Amino acid sequence: MHVNLAELGITAATTLVAVALGGWLTVRAQDRLWRRDHQRQWRDIRLAAYRDFLTAFREYVAYVLRPDARVVAVPRPRPPHDPMPFFDDEGSAYRERLEATKTAVRLVADGPDTVRAVNAMVRHARLLAADRAAHDVDAVPPERFEGLWVAEREFVLVARRELGMAGDFEIGDRPGGDAARAAASPLAAWTTPGARVTRPEAG
Repeated sequence: MHVNLAELGITAATTLVAVALGGWLTVRAQDRLWRRDHQRQWRDIRLAAYRDFLTAFREYVAYVLRPDARVVAVPRPRPPHDPMPFFDDEGSAYRERLEATKTAVRLVADGPDTVRAVNAMVRHARLLAADRAAHDVDAVPPERFEGLWVAEREFVLVARRELGMAGDFEIGDRPGGDAARAAASPLAAWTTPGARVTRPEAG
């Protein structure tokens, strides 16, 4: 009788341990699934924000490079007194969208490198607009377009690393001559020696 009770106690204890272990493993599996779904959702949110920002950036640049773009540059009242571009109603819509998508990126970015890359893109876009206030498209300094391309390239690489994708590939600086380089990005054509400056298609 005592043996049977001992066996029953061991069996019950073993069953309880098995149930507890099974429950713990189930909770861990559910927690992993939740974390995976959570990460996937944030990845999709960030990807959408980065895509919207890139689109707004290219639309802004495309407008600034239009021959009929109306831009006025006024020195910032505080240091470093860099020129700030102002637009008509049509151009203001592109500026507001760029600023709004920049803020959205700052809200969802996972690291400071992404925010710094976005700030650099916006700064170079503003400088381009300020140049257009004083120059025709053909007279804009070539280094302005180089700055735009470098800033965009850096943002894409940083964003890819943040999203868990390969970030060690080259964009617009691949072997194969000027044609291959220009084909890598609409902005890359601006850094190709002898290339005609054209505005990129929005999208």
